Amino acid sequence: MGKLTVKGIEGIKTPGKYDDGDGLRLFVQVSGARSWVLRYQLHGKRREMGLGSLNDVSLKQARVEAGIQKRLILQGVDPVEERRRTQQKQKAAAQGEKAKTVMFRDMAADYIEAHRGGWKSTKHTQQWENTLQQYAFPVIGDKASCDVSTDDVLEMLKPIWLEKPETASRVRNRVELVLDAAKARGLREGENPARWRGHLDKLLPKRSKVRQVKHHSALPWAELPEFMLEIAKREGLAFRAMELTILTATRTSEVLEATWDEIDFEAKSWTIPAERMKAGKEHRVPLAPPVIALLESIPRVDDSRFLFPGRDEGRPLSNMAMLMALRRVGRGDLTVHGFRSTFRDWAGEMTPHPRDVCEQALAHSLGDSVEAAYRRGDLFEKRKSLMADWAAYATTALADNVVSIRK
Repeated sequence: MGKLTVKGIEGIKTPGKYDDGDGLRLFVQVSGARSWVLRYQLHGKRREMGLGSLNDVSLKQARVEAGIQKRLILQGVDPVEERRRTQQKQKAAAQGEKAKTVMFRDMAADYIEAHRGGWKSTKHTQQWENTLQQYAFPVIGDKASCDVSTDDVLEMLKPIWLEKPETASRVRNRVELVLDAAKARGLREGENPARWRGHLDKLLPKRSKVRQVKHHSALPWAELPEFMLEIAKREGLAFRAMELTILTATRTSEVLEATWDEIDFEAKSWTIPAERMKAGKEHRVPLAPPVIALLESIPRVDDSRFLFPGRDEGRPLSNMAMLMALRRVGRGDLTVHGFRSTFRDWAGEMTPHPRDVCEQALAHSLGDSVEAAYRRGDLFEKRKSLMADWAAYATTALADNVVSIRK
């Protein structure tokens, strides 16, 4: 028989601990809150287990619950640990039910939205959305993220793995990232079915074995001076943009999105901000005399900050402009990006400039992370000499031509 009574409990107001017997106690706090606690000893250790508030658990109910827990103790089971395990199972079950309601397309949309601000351009976001919409969603879009399997991933990839290996590889990587995010949110468990190394590489041929990597078509460096003479004869911003791209060995987007405030005529340099660079680091470009002359010849549009403004207000020239210009001079076999290879081949074969200087001119990452940590400068002075040599070589035919081409 317990020591406490219902009537006696009603009259307890003083803070303290009131024993009912067999380890069951009523705790009365200074705040007036009253709750049940079971004290017990197991494996030589004393422990306490809360059984609930007096407002929710009556004296009778507390005794019944204490009896249940003491039976576990007699079996050598710690009731606190048992309760924790039960709660974890219930939580896992609830999480599992929730996971089944989150479809892959919803998880992908969340992933894109979360990373949109960290990606360099809207074009990258569109590529994510378009590739998943075209290749992933028809197979796994309406499947719960937790249910996507290796067979699903193979069904998605096999039709394009041989025909479009580069696209297929990107789709696989994007699906892997989305499923990793789902796992991080507790919406799936186990191995990622889109993982390549140690998983899909056992089921699909390597991309390099499917099709030889297709490099950007490049103009042989020996033909460059005559090519520069040909495009110098042509009118239009697309040709001037192409000249600047070639003479600075920069990327198409870096030139098309260039603004006048990035050009320092006094310092003879062009500073491209980090957000417009592929490596995400600011890049200074030395401007050789032929480049300065080219820039001075470009007409400025009063209401545009771009060197090469497009038809739409506030927008630069289209990224197709230079490609179309190549076609107009009968060189549709080339790509604008390929001129970076032309520069690199010339620098490697025809000049004594060090490899690091040439790679820095292309804004390529140099060495490993340790080496990069110790390299503080950007080799600007050494690159100034390299780019002056390149510009002088590229404009050889222009300099030899007695007729003034650029008005």
